[in-house]
Amino acid sequence: MTESLVNRCRSLPAGSTLCILGAGFSGRRLAALAEALNIRVLTTSRNPDPESRDLRFDTAQNLIPTDAELDGVTHLLSTIPPGRDQNDPVLRTLGPQLRQLPLRWAGYLSTTGVYGNTEGAWVSEADPPQPGQDRSRRRLVCEQEWMNSGLPVQILRLPGIYGPGRSPLAAVKAGSLKPVHKPGQVFCRVHVDDIAAACLHLMHCSAAGQHPPVVNLCDHEPAPSHVMQRHAADLLDCDLPETRNYTDAEADMSAMARSFWAENRRVSNDLLCKTLGYTMVHPNFRSGLAHCLEAERLMGNPTQSSSG
Repeated sequence: MTESLVNRCRSLPAGSTLCILGAGFSGRRLAALAEALNIRVLTTSRNPDPESRDLRFDTAQNLIPTDAELDGVTHLLSTIPPGRDQNDPVLRTLGPQLRQLPLRWAGYLSTTGVYGNTEGAWVSEADPPQPGQDRSRRRLVCEQEWMNSGLPVQILRLPGIYGPGRSPLAAVKAGSLKPVHKPGQVFCRVHVDDIAAACLHLMHCSAAGQHPPVVNLCDHEPAPSHVMQRHAADLLDCDLPETRNYTDAEADMSAMARSFWAENRRVSNDLLCKTLGYTMVHPNFRSGLAHCLEAERLMGNPTQSSSG
């Protein structure tokens, strides 16, 4: 956790406890930031390492934390995806316990995919969701469950997430990345540090009476994937294969990859940044990739997966 990120964030009031349900890539980043700010943090895992402090939480087996383990939780973030039955597994298994907690803020990580395809037009929180993909329709169902839960919920809609260990850098370096261009197509993104810092910012906003029910959490600059990939290659001083047209590349894509390319939208972060006063840590992919490269060199670890 960089000192600059910690210094720009404020701790929660004394006596606060943050619980992160499903501490994966984004959840772990928030947990690390909160701990650096001396906030008491609880995290959950389906299969906790015996040496970790994670609480056991497996919705498929109805294994849930006890009332004693959750005692005193004041802030909550759920990163857990929809269940196969399309309902939210957290509320199904843990809902009654959550309603007994002294919660001041409860965040739910959703997806900007609920806006559907806008042919590249801008969307904001004021636009009605029109999900086109089944996974996005399931997310919208879960959003509605959280909004109807009676908890102090804030829905955070995220686009593609990247950060150290999850960026195009490794694929570029390995020579396995094949850039694709589809005219007019852009993708929105957010760096994992902004997820962590914005969550804390929104907790403080909520305490001050600013609590919009839905907030888009993305950077300022939607951009084509091949532009980000070319920049990654420039940072690494690596060559990339020639960019292929989407029409030529589509046949080689998986159904999941084609579904991502089937939607094109620009997501506005004006509510987060202009109304609620958040300043992006990484306002665009250039800043974010530079940070990824520096962090990975310090860790001595290459990235393990690519993100457009």
